Amino acid sequence: MVQTAERLTSTASERYLLVYMILVLIIITSLVIVFFVVFQKRKNKLLQERIKQQQAFEAEIIQAQTEAQEQTLKNIGWELHDNVGQLLSFASMQLSILKMQVADNVRDKFKDTTEALSNGLKEVRALSKTLNNDVILNIGFEKSITNELDRMKKMKFASAELKIIGDKVEFKDRKHEIIIFRILQEFLSNSVKYSEAENISITLDYKPESIIITAKDDGKGFSVNDIEQGSGLINMKSRATLIQAKFELTSHPNEGVELVLNYPLS
Repeated sequence: MVQTAERLTSTASERYLLVYMILVLIIITSLVIVFFVVFQKRKNKLLQERIKQQQAFEAEIIQAQTEAQEQTLKNIGWELHDNVGQLLSFASMQLSILKMQVADNVRDKFKDTTEALSNGLKEVRALSKTLNNDVILNIGFEKSITNELDRMKKMKFASAELKIIGDKVEFKDRKHEIIIFRILQEFLSNSVKYSEAENISITLDYKPESIIITAKDDGKGFSVNDIEQGSGLINMKSRATLIQAKFELTSHPNEGVELVLNYPLS
């Protein structure tokens, strides 16, 4: 009887010890899991903070670059309007005076030169306006695009049209109008230099939550995978990133180029 009781006591002790060890193991395992979860959350938080800091730093760099570029364009616009424009005006005036002093049979020879000089003066003045932010904001986003397309049409294209869909929606920041206009201006400049296109169009699709801006040309196009990331393309992407707009450029050989900007209103 005594041995039986001792065995029962020993068995119970072993069970208690086993239960105790299991509980300790569960507690240790739980603590390890909690520690791991807390560590992962802390790690993810630090990574997110680092990513946000990096994004903020990059945004500041892009902002500084954009502001420097805008100031440079503004200075060039002033130079064109004040200096080059005045020189062309003076040359045009002198040519008109000279024209009046020559014989009638010679005056017709001045016609083409006078017309070319007059058109050059108009082009310089129009270009100087597109480089000045204050002028763009004053006349408005849509009118600025129309003026730029008219200028492109006079230079090269058979047609350069602006299409508007939906009711006009205001930008959440008027500075963003300038940034998008500069992106479109870069697209148009590339079309003039490289596309060999005859027709170009820009569409503004106003939606309740976004504005979708599409620019197209019918030029020779290119393979997006093969093209080098030049300064023009980098500038367009950087400016789109600055205003949190989705940027998409698509093209195929002999199929033209299409640029789509999705600008969020909130």
